[in-house]
Amino acid sequence: MLNSILKWSIVQRWLVVIGAVIVTVLGIYNLTQMPLDVFPDFAPPQVEIQTEAPGLAPEEVESLITLPIESAVNWTPGVETVRSSSAVSISVVRVIFNWGTDVYRARQLVTERLQQVQEKLPEGVGTPQISPVSSPIGTVLMYAFTAETTSLMDVRRLVDRDVTNRLLAVPGVSQVIAYGGDVRQYQVLVDPAKLAAFNVSLRDVAQVDVGAALKRGDGSFNGQPAIIVVVNKQPMNDTPTVTRAISRANGRGKSESS
Repeated sequence: MLNSILKWSIVQRWLVVIGAVIVTVLGIYNLTQMPLDVFPDFAPPQVEIQTEAPGLAPEEVESLITLPIESAVNWTPGVETVRSSSAVSISVVRVIFNWGTDVYRARQLVTERLQQVQEKLPEGVGTPQISPVSSPIGTVLMYAFTAETTSLMDVRRLVDRDVTNRLLAVPGVSQVIAYGGDVRQYQVLVDPAKLAAFNVSLRDVAQVDVGAALKRGDGSFNGQPAIIVVVNKQPMNDTPTVTRAISRANGRGKSESS
């Protein structure tokens, strides 16, 4: 059989040469179109759902929020696994789809299921939110902001107002997460004794002041308190390209501010 193949190849050598050229050209073309990256996407499509529930303990979050959402999305077409975690005042449900599932169609299906479960959630619970499209290993950069004379509340306000918006405007960036520092908020400081003594409402005896919101975590850099900014890229985007775009955006921001 091998001799027959060799004889046919010699007789039809031009067909063999043409076939080899075609295979080589197709191979080179496919090689140039392959999505190569420093951190390739190796995980199947995922959709993350976050729901805030102020004042609820983890057990209450699990039974009243996480379980109904899990039940609603469990039978979505293409779902392979549903994972969840419940903490103080927050529920996180991660829906993992089969390989090859279009992530945008998956998000649409999950959104339809969430609309059905919204009525079953307790009053006062926030609307379930779907996190931006990102990869499990899509973190491309992490920044740390510290200050010696400026308060971390003012630094966090600057990060949320200017830095985050500038980074989100960079092509290829899907999500910017900031944690650490103090989130500025207006607080009503009530004196219960004065309420009972004068039999009046809150605006008569309460003090309105600027304070820090309740923290769920904190950040540090070299052992010092800091604000940490995590930049995630969109799936199928080249990591070096996104990094260079972020560097250019930061350079423009510095020149504009100067």
